[in-house]
Amino acid sequence: MKDTPLIVQSDRSLLLDVHHRDSDACRNDLIRFCELVKSPEHMHTYTITALSLYNASALGYSAAFIIETLDRWSRFPIAESVRFFVQDMASRWGQATLTENEDPSLYTLNIETDRIRSELLRRPAIAKLLRVRDGKSFVIESYHRGELKLQMIKAGWPVEDRIPLSGGKPISMTLRSESASGHPFSIRPYQEAAAAALLGDMGPGTGHGVILMPCGSGKTVVGMRIMERLATRTLIVTTNVAAVRQWKSELLDKSSLGEGEIGEYSGDRKEVRSVTICTYQVLTWRREKEGPFLHLDLLTEGDWGLVIYDEVHMLPAPIFKVTAELQAIHRLGLTATLVREDGREEEVFSLVGPKRYDVPWSELEEQGYIATAYCHEIRIDLPQELEIPYAVADKREKYRIASENPRKAEVIQALLEHHPDDFILIIGQYLSQLREISTLVGAPIITGSTPNNRRDELYNAFRSGEIRILVVSKVANFAIDLPDASVAIQVSGSFGSRSEEAQRLGRILRPKHRSSFFYSIVTRFSNEEEFSANRQKFLAEQGYSYEVEVWPN
Repeated sequence: MKDTPLIVQSDRSLLLDVHHRDSDACRNDLIRFCELVKSPEHMHTYTITALSLYNASALGYSAAFIIETLDRWSRFPIAESVRFFVQDMASRWGQATLTENEDPSLYTLNIETDRIRSELLRRPAIAKLLRVRDGKSFVIESYHRGELKLQMIKAGWPVEDRIPLSGGKPISMTLRSESASGHPFSIRPYQEAAAAALLGDMGPGTGHGVILMPCGSGKTVVGMRIMERLATRTLIVTTNVAAVRQWKSELLDKSSLGEGEIGEYSGDRKEVRSVTICTYQVLTWRREKEGPFLHLDLLTEGDWGLVIYDEVHMLPAPIFKVTAELQAIHRLGLTATLVREDGREEEVFSLVGPKRYDVPWSELEEQGYIATAYCHEIRIDLPQELEIPYAVADKREKYRIASENPRKAEVIQALLEHHPDDFILIIGQYLSQLREISTLVGAPIITGSTPNNRRDELYNAFRSGEIRILVVSKVANFAIDLPDASVAIQVSGSFGSRSEEAQRLGRILRPKHRSSFFYSIVTRFSNEEEFSANRQKFLAEQGYSYEVEVWPN
């Protein structure tokens, strides 16, 4: 038996001993081709899936490299069934390739073996899209490109799309060496590497995919660098109006684009310009539940050469259908995590593109590009008068009772006293709870019903130091740049949302001269503990550990 931190089991689950001296190095290797399943105190469980291996293959990691990595870290010999699965799934990337056809209305699907061709023709959803060309290839109508890729990955044969992408209408855009606000500006090495990973040599098979980077590490800058290199009309789709205006502010500050070249397409304005920034919400708006999406045409009718999906893990279901029709243009997904709560990661892989770049959070923290963060879970008891109501409630109501535990107020007050000079975000799920906290601590509150102008006013007051504490609902989870925030206190969350936990930590990771602290207040012996453990999985995968303490200590 080797003195190594990993146990690889025959069901493709991997157990990582987090107390082993080499656990960090091992984890940084595993996240290239594994997914984290659970992360309790002593052993973290990963799994190897088909999709995790497709992504690894798209990044250039071979089956031989993956197996060698497992052999190097595994305490015991690896089962042959695991070796076979890795070799089989990893080798499927590149077996089906999509290339140009002499007829521009058609594409050619090249299949490597008779066995795969026979398997595909037995699947009605795929067979109806194909016309036999010769012994090794088929032709498809160009407008079936996205649908074919979706059906192929469901069949276990991901398509490597090698068709050159169209450039779109050109625009003039360069990045500044000094920002408009007077600060030196340059692309960081990892940001340049991320842009290069997506664009490659600008040839076939490049220009589409997903870039994973930590919150606070400058995903917006990566998007702008790709915009500069492509110099084409660009549509940026993001999560809310605050994020729209943040993108616009960054573009005006760090690029040569002027006010008249950047359009905001939101509930307030409908400007379509060389660079247009809109929200997922406005694209999927309709007057009636079963009515048409009135603004979805913006995706297909803007002569775009690049579409940027900010926080791509939030991509709404209706946009998948249109994205299937946008396979001829450059596509960039930006996110801190590919985890989707609806399980549609395969569709992101097929329609936006495979993972092109990933960097461990801990690596950027070590290099000083994001703040050092300390995560604490504070567990408290339910008041005695709530124990019976909790016991007889259904699962959803149990979670709400535990989340709104009134004893959380005393913990919040103690934490505020412990951080008298920090800029603090108090984040939660339930509006009644947040309003009570806002009144208790005398801090303004931002919720979904707060008008956009008022939100901007409060965010700006926080940035300028006029106010030091903000109470925010989940509207502040995404794409909000509050660089001085150094403490986040989470009082409740969206059940077990792993992506939400990552986004909330990201609010305090902008580099600064002090460390950052993330507190999650959880009711003991309740189902909130269970959901909290699930939310922490992604951060554990990135190298963060939670120090657990019981209140009062």
